[in-house]
Amino acid sequence: MSEIRTACADGILRIDFNRPEKKNAITAAMYQSLADALESAATDRSVRVVLFGSTSAIFTAGNDLGDFRSNPPRSGDTPVFRFLRALSLAEKPLVAAVPGPAVGIGTTMLLHCDFVIAAHGARFHMPFVDLALVPEAASSYLLPRLAGWQAAAEMLMLGTPVSAERAHAIGFVHKVVDPDALEPTAMEIAHKLAAKPPEALRLTKRLMKDGLREGVAAALAGEGKVFAERLGTPEAKEAFDAFFEKRKPDFSKFG
Repeated sequence: MSEIRTACADGILRIDFNRPEKKNAITAAMYQSLADALESAATDRSVRVVLFGSTSAIFTAGNDLGDFRSNPPRSGDTPVFRFLRALSLAEKPLVAAVPGPAVGIGTTMLLHCDFVIAAHGARFHMPFVDLALVPEAASSYLLPRLAGWQAAAEMLMLGTPVSAERAHAIGFVHKVVDPDALEPTAMEIAHKLAAKPPEALRLTKRLMKDGLREGVAAALAGEGKVFAERLGTPEAKEAFDAFFEKRKPDFSKFG
């Protein structure tokens, strides 16, 4: 069973997280599949829209920390960084249907989507600091500009989970719908986009992102460097040890 399920029909490429037994936690192999799918979509004329979703009631729990600890991203050509680059450079419209919890990169990846549809009950959580890490996916650059400094600090510094309704209020989510309306709503938007003149749509998105492109690229590089450095710190070791030992971390000895 593929843990990243892809299917293309009517110009819409579906990319679904499909690892429900692990809450769709993402491994290096899954990042490889995500990167391959996006890179292929960029040059495939039959793909007009990319729609991210899930085969279960959870979007994704973020990184699989066991796999992540065994295969930490150390260079720019690792699967996770390939995926983030492809996501940030995507010229075709990106839509996301979020049925439930979206943790870590499950939230930050949505900052690169053009339309995020969330079900009532979905929650967005970025616990990077709690793991003694730093934000990724250019979220430290994009989120303050989208949601304002205070809301971004709430989500990135405090690591406070926010509801779908709160995410909509701060401009992070396009629509909040009942769970049974999630797929129809996301597909309706994807079909509308797929029916538009494709070049005009790509150029419009490119123009909308022109003022952000350099900042996003710089943030991706800067975050990636600091993130990789943080993985080797005593703080991160304590945070990860505590997670696997199911205890509260003790950061009192760090100054």
